[in-house]
Amino acid sequence: MPAVILRFYGYKKCATCRKAEKHLEARKIPYAFTDITEKPPEAAELGRLIKISGRPLSAFYNTSGELYKSMKIKDRRVRLTDAEQIALLAAHGRLLKRPLLVGDKRVTVGFGPEEAATWV
Repeated sequence: MPAVILRFYGYKKCATCRKAEKHLEARKIPYAFTDITEKPPEAAELGRLIKISGRPLSAFYNTSGELYKSMKIKDRRVRLTDAEQIALLAAHGRLLKRPLLVGDKRVTVGFGPEEAATWV
């Protein structure tokens, strides 16, 4: 059995996550799935992943999600420090954009043509 090289934080009911899983499976890329709603990355780990990704913190929010809207995060996040935002994301996995794919030296958030190309 090949070694797991990729951590996949996702949600089984998410269409984008299912598409990402199919992409990885078709290319025989081994991964370990973690339900992001039950066990999101802890704040320190999430902060590290955001840095590795090279993406802005705002890219890690699931802005189309129910929780994002019901908690009025769009209005609240401008008043929060980066550390407070990361703690909020780590405490509420449904606030995180998914899938969150973590390799040895790269991290992608979301899944579209650009992200798919990085996980050939």
